[in-house]
Amino acid sequence: MPHYRHVCITGTDRGIGLELAIALLESGCTVYAGGIVHPNPELERLSAIYPNRLHASRLDVGSDDSVKAFAEWLAALTPELDLLINNAALLGDTGSTVADELDFADMQRVYNVTALGAIRMANALLAPVMNGGKLIVNVSSEAGSLGQSHRDAWFGYCMAKAALNMGSTIVHNKIRPDGGRVLLLHPGWVKTSMSGTWNDAGTYTPREAAAQLLARVAERGGELRELPLYLEADTGRELPW
Repeated sequence: MPHYRHVCITGTDRGIGLELAIALLESGCTVYAGGIVHPNPELERLSAIYPNRLHASRLDVGSDDSVKAFAEWLAALTPELDLLINNAALLGDTGSTVADELDFADMQRVYNVTALGAIRMANALLAPVMNGGKLIVNVSSEAGSLGQSHRDAWFGYCMAKAALNMGSTIVHNKIRPDGGRVLLLHPGWVKTSMSGTWNDAGTYTPREAAAQLLARVAERGGELRELPLYLEADTGRELPW
């Protein structure tokens, strides 16, 4: 893995985001962690192990004010970021089809966090990103692929991830002339608590998924392509848009 000095990660409360923070701390980098739960007992434990290298603050990527406050907090700590990882997301309702009663407020909540959250972060942290490694990694999903859509439900999550993919191309188009890149990664089927309770049905643990995400960043993050790379983290296969 390349050595990243300064990395910002969203959604570090648990799961993949927390495991990304742990892996990057273990590799020697300084991590700026943002999550809804603050203070977070696990992050406090890590702060004791890695003093002055883990900085954690409350962050709600669905809130303009919270993102602005987080950006101001980070600016006081570092003028540059080698890497911004937008991991925060909500799952929402996965059972209702168009034939059922649909909760549109839930869909909007998922969209606000899962799609717009990454754009808020890119907007607020553009200067430190472009002062540093010029790389944004957005944790997307195969669920956002129109080319291999197969579900008859998951409206909020699938539509939000598709919107995230489009938003990522727009950000990429703007920063590409100056060497900036956006990398879209699907972490695979991960054991998760995104539904509110632990679901052990996934293929990968959060730690395994985090390792595969970072391996793809190391392998492909330096590539400057016309469009963002949209990859499966476990196989490296390019996903259809």
